Amino acid sequence: MPGTGRGEPDAALVTAAREGDQRALDALVAGSLPLVYNIVGRALNGHNDVDDVVQETLLRVVHGLSGLRDPGAYRSWLVAITVRQVRDHERDRRTTQHRREDLDSADEVADPASDFAAVTILRLGLTDQRREVAEATRWLDREDQGLLALWWLEETGELDRADLAKALGLSHRHTAVRVQRMKEQIHTSRTVVRALQADPRCPDLRTLAWSWDGVPSPLWRKRFARHVRDCAVCGRRTAGMLPIDRLLSGLPLLPLPAGYLLDHLPAAHALAVPPPRGLLSSLTQNPVAGKAAVAGVITVVTGAVVAGQLTGPNEPPVPRTAPRMTASPSEPSPSTRRETSPAPTAGPTPVRVKRSATAAPRPASAKKGVSVWEMPGAGKALAKSGARWYYTWSTAPEGPGVPEGVEFVPMIWGAGSVTDANLARARSAGPYLLAFNEPDLPQQANMTVEQALDLWPRLMKAGKVLGSPGVAFGGATPNGWLDRFMKGAAERDYRVDFVTLHWYGADFRTEAAVRQLKTYLQAVHKRYRKPIWLTEYALIDFSNGTRYAGDAEQAAFITASTKMLASLPYVQRYAWFGLPSEDGKQGSGLFRGDGRATKAGRAFQEAR
Repeated sequence: MPGTGRGEPDAALVTAAREGDQRALDALVAGSLPLVYNIVGRALNGHNDVDDVVQETLLRVVHGLSGLRDPGAYRSWLVAITVRQVRDHERDRRTTQHRREDLDSADEVADPASDFAAVTILRLGLTDQRREVAEATRWLDREDQGLLALWWLEETGELDRADLAKALGLSHRHTAVRVQRMKEQIHTSRTVVRALQADPRCPDLRTLAWSWDGVPSPLWRKRFARHVRDCAVCGRRTAGMLPIDRLLSGLPLLPLPAGYLLDHLPAAHALAVPPPRGLLSSLTQNPVAGKAAVAGVITVVTGAVVAGQLTGPNEPPVPRTAPRMTASPSEPSPSTRRETSPAPTAGPTPVRVKRSATAAPRPASAKKGVSVWEMPGAGKALAKSGARWYYTWSTAPEGPGVPEGVEFVPMIWGAGSVTDANLARARSAGPYLLAFNEPDLPQQANMTVEQALDLWPRLMKAGKVLGSPGVAFGGATPNGWLDRFMKGAAERDYRVDFVTLHWYGADFRTEAAVRQLKTYLQAVHKRYRKPIWLTEYALIDFSNGTRYAGDAEQAAFITASTKMLASLPYVQRYAWFGLPSEDGKQGSGLFRGDGRATKAGRAFQEAR
């Protein structure tokens, strides 16, 4: 924001925006956005609703600007609105969860890639004790997350104590007490973080952490803190901590992620030019249209904010050519999927092509994905499908015409795929990494649990949000393949960020199949308490050869199952098996070679 060194906007700019000057409003919103994003993001710790709360906050700012009497008080007014929106969101979230009949929906699991502490460490390049502070924020009580968001900005010079007290609605003295209590909680959390990260870890602490699910929480902070306080080994490791005030001093605001608003505000896509003058009056007369207009303003003016962050070319995601095949000679060509996939061809060579400008026809849930192998017009089919992400059982996508906004997720297929080249490609392909395709089947990755665990540190070093090996079945079975892997990972202090599952239904009745799938997902989540990615699923019976459900049955199942999956917050993504459909053959594919959608494909297009 132009104005004072602390970023206070010039009063003349606020006055002009209040009176309807479009350029001034654009500049004011653009200048306000980083501050709002930092407060909301840290208060909600990167929850999936951050973008909604940011948008609603800016809408209220624009809507209420005409009533701001003192232009010089804009910044504290903005902070107060932001804090109020965060509180309203938290209250509404608790109320909604209390009223839900489906208990699954009450157990929310945050996306590891949205963890604001991790994002802070990555984008600000924090090291050593500053990194510890960022990681310690994960352990705070929910109400202290909001206070931390404001106090962090006070320490970095973006707010002053008057702004903080006004936002909290407290006196300066009461604010000081609240801040001091929160700082003590942060210090305690830092001791926990340091003790848990010690190598080797204290044996008694390892025993205490045996039943911990790996998710920071206030309850486990208290349990670990009691141990650290009474343990001579852990106590020595927490010596030498610098005051948190010194560590935060001088840190900049966390920059907006590139394309943040274009990705998260659906209304922004509809407006390519700034809205007309008189935005404030249109907001008052038509709140729905006004909300779209605000999104348009934000989109236009944010170009200048995020443009400087788009450094370096992004690898365009393009689809692979065959199921269970690798796009690199360094990866082995696996056998067909339980004798159901088209026969793989040997030694495919990656073909890099320009990304198509064609966007998916209608916005869909970020959960919605599909597996892709060789087919004519794969890119166009992917665009028509409305999928938001896809994978190809490989680390290097290939093929033509993948639309903008469809994310490619790489996979390390098996033991032979763990190479420097494949891991390097995985590092350049977005925040996520899938690992080891059906290691519990001889026809697929065919790995022992020990073999997978021995290779796991190399995958962790890729620095990605890392999914478990994708087992074919038995994800919730005690002492099954996945259960032994997860226990082994915990014993070795290995990181597993989400659980990857496959599921195929042999009962082709829609209600029964959806119920069976949901029961399986519930059991797996109850066992591991981690986010779930369902990366292969369809109605296929493998009990006696291969038997497919009919196209109408697949379509009905897609419609019902996607609604069910959307209702489970711990299911973060799903991928239908798969995109191609062979002409004249029954299967589970979505699109034929001529680009026409099957009945299942049309159902998938409609899935939200």
